Amino acid sequence: MIHQYKNNGYNIVLDVYSGSVHVMDDICYEVTAVLNEQNEEHTEESLSGPGVTALLEKKLGSTYKKEELMEALSDITELVREGKLFTKDAFENMIEVVKERKTVVKALCLHIAHDCNLACKYCFAEEGEYHGRRALMSFEVGKKALDFLIANSGNRRNLEVDFFGGEPLMNWQVVKDLVAYGREQEKLHDKHFRFTVTTNGVLLNDEIQEFINQEMDNVVLSLDGRKEVNDRMRPFRNGKGSYDLIVPKFQRLADSRKQEKYYIRGTFTRQNLDFAEDILHFADLGFKQMSIEPVVGEESDPYAIRKEDLPAIMEEYDRLAKIMIEREKCGKGFNFFHFMIDLDGGPCVAKRLSGCGSGTEYLAVTPWGDLYPCHQFVGREEFLMGNVDDGIVRPRIAEDFRGCSVYSKESCKKCFAKFYCSGGCMANSYNFHGTIHDTYEPGCEMERKRVECAIMIKAALLYDKAE
Repeated sequence: MIHQYKNNGYNIVLDVYSGSVHVMDDICYEVTAVLNEQNEEHTEESLSGPGVTALLEKKLGSTYKKEELMEALSDITELVREGKLFTKDAFENMIEVVKERKTVVKALCLHIAHDCNLACKYCFAEEGEYHGRRALMSFEVGKKALDFLIANSGNRRNLEVDFFGGEPLMNWQVVKDLVAYGREQEKLHDKHFRFTVTTNGVLLNDEIQEFINQEMDNVVLSLDGRKEVNDRMRPFRNGKGSYDLIVPKFQRLADSRKQEKYYIRGTFTRQNLDFAEDILHFADLGFKQMSIEPVVGEESDPYAIRKEDLPAIMEEYDRLAKIMIEREKCGKGFNFFHFMIDLDGGPCVAKRLSGCGSGTEYLAVTPWGDLYPCHQFVGREEFLMGNVDDGIVRPRIAEDFRGCSVYSKESCKKCFAKFYCSGGCMANSYNFHGTIHDTYEPGCEMERKRVECAIMIKAALLYDKAE
């Protein structure tokens, strides 16, 4: 399977199964397109027959000379010989091996606080309540959660714990106590905890910043962009905006971490489809690591993205990609999470096929110790897997998630981006289709565009360097 597209003046061809990316001149691009229409699985032998020559002359002979077509065909044949173009699917046969892997839990999302001091209008957690009740996790429950993670982590040494909410800083003492407990357990069990905290910054102060810098491998800072955008969607419960309070705190924290190991993380809605301006606003504030996600909501929600918004969103991703190239060239570059792509190695095969590991490698823990596949399933009783006292008591749920992959979803099978998104968010699939074995199509369309932009940026910067 190959994917061809033009972006920012580049003719790009992605060979899906090898991961190879080619920037081609016009003739090679057009010859590749003709060959792809004929057969998705060309071999060196199939390209050498007289029928291929006749086909190219028939389709492209009015534009190119025969010698030019043969030269282009020779170049393409060489790529096929090297396993970089028209490669066959070698991954589908691996899916049964991936499904049979023993569950090894490597990460927990600790809902340290089912409460929040903001009232974000799009919040899936219902201001921290998660379809349930407000609560703060006790140290005893958190301790049992860390014990559960150690006991179910097998031979894996590096373990990940995200302090999540609601707003985690509303239960800060328990966060500190659990980090201290985790550090004690590292020595006893030959493990290493990588702690992360996700915060809206309202309660951030010098003492908390110092602790975060000492103990947290990463920190996610919630901000939606420009003041008017952020304050419209992320107000306090009295309606007052949060931007002026939190931005200086976030700037100090990012600078104190030398602009590394953090993300400014925002959400865009149909009320700011010019979200590239929010990304650029982050950059102008001095931030270097950023992400902005499309909101997911019911179509009846005034802020929800609708099908008719997608063309404008695609144009905005293209615009952002071009601006990022120019800023990188003049020494003012920054990282945008959705445009970060590894074309050399990428994630392991299991990760490419089945995604984030929710329900198997990654679990969410409520303040009272219930276990769910991830934070977006919390409060849905049909996904309650167990608790920190008894462990996983409904293994069928884990088995269902383990069987979810790009080959269990019909819409993924012919999608060129499947190994980059790994089938997309299972929670979004369930929310819109009632099954985790489907996809959220607006999200898929945006992901395909982001992959195209990410590859184009790589190509443009490498091409510029070569020149």
